[in-house]
Amino acid sequence: MHEVIDIEVTPLSSACGAEIKGVDLTKELSEGAVRAIKEAWARHLVLVFRGQSITQEQQLRFASYFGELGNRRKAPEQLRSRAEGIRQDNEKVLLVSNIKVDGQPIGAFGEGEFWFHIDSGYTPRPYKYTFLFALELPSSGGNTMFSNMYMAYDAVPASLKEKLRGKKALHIHEYKRAEKADLSGDISNIPHHYHPVFIRHPDTGRKTLFVDRLMTSRIEGVDVEESDAILEQLYEIGERREFIYEHVWSRACFAAARSKANRCTNRRTEPVRLASCVEGLPACNDQGDIHVERTIACPGQIHRRAPDHLERRSRQPAAYGEGEAPARATREGRRPQGAFGELAFDRGL
Repeated sequence: MHEVIDIEVTPLSSACGAEIKGVDLTKELSEGAVRAIKEAWARHLVLVFRGQSITQEQQLRFASYFGELGNRRKAPEQLRSRAEGIRQDNEKVLLVSNIKVDGQPIGAFGEGEFWFHIDSGYTPRPYKYTFLFALELPSSGGNTMFSNMYMAYDAVPASLKEKLRGKKALHIHEYKRAEKADLSGDISNIPHHYHPVFIRHPDTGRKTLFVDRLMTSRIEGVDVEESDAILEQLYEIGERREFIYEHVWSRACFAAARSKANRCTNRRTEPVRLASCVEGLPACNDQGDIHVERTIACPGQIHRRAPDHLERRSRQPAAYGEGEAPARATREGRRPQGAFGELAFDRGL
């Protein structure tokens, strides 16, 4: 007897994103349902499941259908205050919130804008999938923008693709939301990794641009001024409005990203105002705008190591120059938030 799969898939934009109906994430899913979701994911990159009042355990169970669950990335001790909170109680879950209790944050990354970024792109094994669940919402702001990096790759001029063929770029994270990492000194204790500028998605075989404004800081083998200019051009291509699906969150809304910028998608977070300190969280009060998000991710496969001369350079004091890269989205008054993606590289192009 054949299993009947009654799942409705509705595209949300011409860039990426689709809403999934006919699935109850509080219950275990059949193999057929998981297969149908995977097929929709491959086509639309970002999936939205509305009206899902799921527990943390149910979110973890759903994520486990798609691969090994990754542990929360731990920031180095000197940067840990930017990425930890007193309510982070599970190694496989990241709580993102602007709420403080007795002056201490309950989760990571607080209030404010979050530039477009690739989730964990600064590691050898970036996340393959990210699963986001909205617990509490601000009265305004906090939307998440997902950019289709397949489209971005296609829009890169042929001459620039040829120039960057086989090149790698430095991805580095100082756990800031809207500011480039400082490359003027020793970066050996700051999480970083080199990845190809262009990659081929191992599942779809399609080429994608693997660069983001927040963490991609330097192209190998290119002088500082030229690298900055090229990266700014690539940032702007990846942030074109026609490549973006902007997700407006609602309570009990669940979103799953198959690589925001992580392989085929990129995400940005809109500014959120600071909330008042409240007890018994997560809970919303009338005194401020609250943002609480529960994030789970599956890591991708390990990418090749950077060339020895680049690895040696990254472990020594560097004089790359500072340089600014203001967010084009911010200049245009657009609002960012983050999305994670799927990142399991096979090779650079």
